[in-house]
Amino acid sequence: MKVLVTGGAGFIGSNIVDALVEKKNSVVVIDNLSSGKKENVNKQSKFYKVDICDQKKVLEIFKKEKPQIVIHHAAQIDVRKSIEDPVFDVNVNIIGSINILGACVQTKVKKIIFASSGGTIYGECKAVAPKEDSMPNPLSPYGIAKNSVENYIKFYSEIYGLEYTILRYGNVFGPKQDPHGEAGVVAIFAQRMLKNEDIMVFGDGKQMRDYVYVFDVVDANVKSLTKGKNEVINIGTSKATSVNKLVEVMSRVSGYKKKAIHKPKRGGELFKSFLNINRARKVLEWSPKINLDRGIKITLEYFKMRLK
Repeated sequence: MKVLVTGGAGFIGSNIVDALVEKKNSVVVIDNLSSGKKENVNKQSKFYKVDICDQKKVLEIFKKEKPQIVIHHAAQIDVRKSIEDPVFDVNVNIIGSINILGACVQTKVKKIIFASSGGTIYGECKAVAPKEDSMPNPLSPYGIAKNSVENYIKFYSEIYGLEYTILRYGNVFGPKQDPHGEAGVVAIFAQRMLKNEDIMVFGDGKQMRDYVYVFDVVDANVKSLTKGKNEVINIGTSKATSVNKLVEVMSRVSGYKKKAIHKPKRGGELFKSFLNINRARKVLEWSPKINLDRGIKITLEYFKMRLK
């Protein structure tokens, strides 16, 4: 099968590319390397350094490569940047995605798998984890854009027959995550703990997230190649873990002895986010295999190797 992965030099995308190559698929990668890294790109894939906002070049690649399936991960990933510069966020996350959808239709791509955001689309979560049919309530331009692209995908499916699976991720962590700039808290903490540097917690640390290990996310994408036709599916663990608990687990696994330094709470951040994953179990026959402790251990081993 020929699969084109946008954002295939990034954290999640490159791990997906590795899995697809391992399963003997022919893989094409589009990435502008704004946040991804060339070193992440699997050497057995075909790489194009192109921005998804460049409509002409994107269409040229699609016409040349003729992928059967597209996995769309290229995005502006910084929630805070989306708040500071919503126009830039719209240009990358909405206009760029429409360019991808248009190229899919023009070159008769069978299916698109889209990386959406369960961590932002539902807004503030209550006591019960939201299901996919819960009312969207995104509180950032980033979440609004992801929700908008979901609706554009449904439009392209209805009008042009493009099949889709939309995967709404929790907070993904694991190997290849960038600890610099806008990155997951696990990657930031891992690097700082291994260097015995201070770690910063914004607010009281009681904020809760659904931390899902990247290889489980990869598995969900691979399963979506043949399952989940025209479905929206949460990909998480259904467990809400506080930042304080995360620090406790990472300190225990790494042997880190320092106490976290608490800084003022940052504006625009959710207090609680976690996901109901019953549909993933039923439709994709998927469930997370790596628990938080095991995922943290593997991630710390990866960063330890990188530091060496």
